[in-house]
Amino acid sequence: MGSMSIWHWLIVLVIIMLVFGTKKLRNIGTDLGGAVRGFKEGVKEGDKSVSAEDPAPNSGRTIDVETREKS
Repeated sequence: MGSMSIWHWLIVLVIIMLVFGTKKLRNIGTDLGGAVRGFKEGVKEGDKSVSAEDPAPNSGRTIDVETREKS
């Protein structure tokens, strides 16, 4: 009795479709897909700009320095 069967989920889906309508649900899905696509493009652009600005921190260069104590 605690778990919901497939028939319960189908009834809930039918009620949601009756309340909101299929057109509104389709618009919500389209908007959500566009938002996810925009987010992925923004992440890719951010990665490209970071890699273009800064070379890799461990690029194989060795920096030789000498330390002195402050007197």
